[in-house]
Amino acid sequence: MNQLRFHWGSALDDGQEKTAQKYASDVLDLDGAVDFTREADELGVDSLLMAQSFDLPDPLPIMGVFTHETRRLKFILAYRPGLLSPTLFTQVVNTLSWMSGGRVSLNVIAGISPAEQAYYGDFLPHDERYARAAEFLDVVHRFWRTPDTPFDYEGAHYRVRGARLGLGFHGGGRPEIYISGASAVAQANAVRYGDCWFRYADIPEAIVRSAEPVLRQGCRVGLRMQVLARETREEALTDLAAVVAGGDEKHRSWVAEFVEQGDSQAVKNSFRLAEEASHGWLDPVLYSGVVAYRGGPALCLAGSYAEVAEAVLAYKAAGVSEFIFSGWPARDEMRRFFTRVLPLVRALEQRELPEPVPGRQAV
Repeated sequence: MNQLRFHWGSALDDGQEKTAQKYASDVLDLDGAVDFTREADELGVDSLLMAQSFDLPDPLPIMGVFTHETRRLKFILAYRPGLLSPTLFTQVVNTLSWMSGGRVSLNVIAGISPAEQAYYGDFLPHDERYARAAEFLDVVHRFWRTPDTPFDYEGAHYRVRGARLGLGFHGGGRPEIYISGASAVAQANAVRYGDCWFRYADIPEAIVRSAEPVLRQGCRVGLRMQVLARETREEALTDLAAVVAGGDEKHRSWVAEFVEQGDSQAVKNSFRLAEEASHGWLDPVLYSGVVAYRGGPALCLAGSYAEVAEAVLAYKAAGVSEFIFSGWPARDEMRRFFTRVLPLVRALEQRELPEPVPGRQAV
């Protein structure tokens, strides 16, 4: 049986202050982050997404700490090509793979905002960033595909000569690769170079349409979204109202301006959906009211444990095979999902199994 996989967004503090307020991004509570990560390991989270943004600590050194503090948990490193050479980046990832026993995956993103990219000295427009990402992925795949063979590469964005590395990926092979984005070029990169195309949420009927060509070409599909699950729907709606209440309107205005200046189709699509729903419900369990404060990933599954589990299975039927969830507060929501919702999901998946043929032995 192909079970759904569930990842979680890493919280670089103890995860207890995640609301419609602005994040406190000017401090790093490393002890709290380690404690959060240890619990994720114990709960059975598949992987933690280590996001990359100007307003977050850099994920690379923190991953080195996390891999030492965990035993089973994997880590998805978000990375934007253009910041490091593909040779140095592969060397860093290979080193992390040995530090963790191979528990490293990649989430390759091309950036969502020209303004933010400019902070790092990157001034390429949208499609050229994806073209550069394709070259980048071409080079790193060569390192992992033939680690003992030096190679030359001549592209529009990267050039290497006699490139080789002494330390390969732990266990051979390469990391699992997730590629994000809603544009056609993002999908093309995912199919050609990745294992899974990750996109922001929408209703299941819309996911079917976007997922079909990707699945047909042998690439998996995943969703990045939020979740808020409680014992009853009434309790979920009460807590959801508390999350939205007291929103930082100055931060909301900043987010709106940031999105307006951006060129990410994924982010703009999430805001369009939220505006069309008047920042309300896209369907009975998909809520858009926090998108204005948190951007594209903030489309949220909200409802009872049973409702959320059934919604997850509806996405599976639409072609989705894995999720990166986050929540408010991050740690409490992670605990609820993996102890209360996940058992219901697994029970529903078990019902999907075909009935055994009478008189035949299982093999």
